[in-house]
Amino acid sequence: MNRILQTSVALFSLLILLTGCGEKVKPGIAEVKRQQISGLTVSVVNPETADELYETTGTVRAKSLSAVASRIMGTVTSIPVKEGDRVKAGQVLLTLDDSDVAQKVKAAAEGYREAEKAVEAAGENKRLNDITYQRYKRLFDEKALSGQELDQIETQRRVARLDYERAGAALKRAEAGVGEAKVYHGFTRITAPVSGTVTEKKIEYGSMAVPGMPLITVEDASSYRVEVNADEAQAGRIRQGMEVRVTIESLNKVFTGTVSEVVPSVDPLSRTFLVKIALRAEGLRNGLYARVSIPVGKKQALLVPSRAVVDKGQLTGIFAVSEKNIISYRLVRPGRAYGDRVEILSGLNPGERVVISGVERAVDGGIAATAQ
Repeated sequence: MNRILQTSVALFSLLILLTGCGEKVKPGIAEVKRQQISGLTVSVVNPETADELYETTGTVRAKSLSAVASRIMGTVTSIPVKEGDRVKAGQVLLTLDDSDVAQKVKAAAEGYREAEKAVEAAGENKRLNDITYQRYKRLFDEKALSGQELDQIETQRRVARLDYERAGAALKRAEAGVGEAKVYHGFTRITAPVSGTVTEKKIEYGSMAVPGMPLITVEDASSYRVEVNADEAQAGRIRQGMEVRVTIESLNKVFTGTVSEVVPSVDPLSRTFLVKIALRAEGLRNGLYARVSIPVGKKQALLVPSRAVVDKGQLTGIFAVSEKNIISYRLVRPGRAYGDRVEILSGLNPGERVVISGVERAVDGGIAATAQ
């Protein structure tokens, strides 16, 4: 009994001691002091109707890219242009040796003059036969000439007329021959088919030009187009006349283009179809790489101003503001840019508030003093 009593007293004393200690070290909750942030503009983010964009890549093409070739064989005697020169339609790009063609022009000219003289002679003979026939006709009417003699004179008259017509046809052939010779002589002067810029020269002075072989390339710089291969799933959604956004990264510029042509056939290998986008802008060149955004529909999206998105190293986020105006840095996944606003794909819910102005003052864990 004494042991039990002693044990009970010891436990009771320990309990009293622990109770006393608990009263002395009662845990107190320290109040967190948060920094007050002023000069912030806070806005509620709600879903908005935005364009659903189909993004693809393409290549800038000149409206006209002419590979100029010779139509006759000849030695190059001059090349008055070089790469980068601006030329006008009809301007001489190079000349060929015309010595043999020039002789053909002279020969054709002589043949024409000879044909003119033949026409003149046939005309005189025709007039003579006409006069002779009239005289014999009067004699026949006066019964002083037989019918056989009149028939003979009439036949001579018809033959003279045929000779005159034949001479006239020969003159026309000779005239055509002169024109043909002059055309061939013109082939020795190779001119620009369009106004533009010389982008490539594939022959040098003294070289032999061969018919059909490209000699000089002229790029029409008046307008350009972007050619893209769109996925077959977009067939019917991309239409002629649609305005699209074209980004040329090498120029660091963004342009607005218009869909000028949609080729309906689909390539069975790539499962794509060709879309041509008309583009007018300065500084473009054939072959540039382009990124194209085509609006193919509408969708609901959460959009925030671009200035509200804050990058911290490899992290991208925004400053969200709670109902108690507490600021927190929220990681988000941004999407496409719509002008000066950015779509938020994840990390933000509709109806939440974010800091859209004064983000440089925002502090994670602070309190927006004047949340608007």
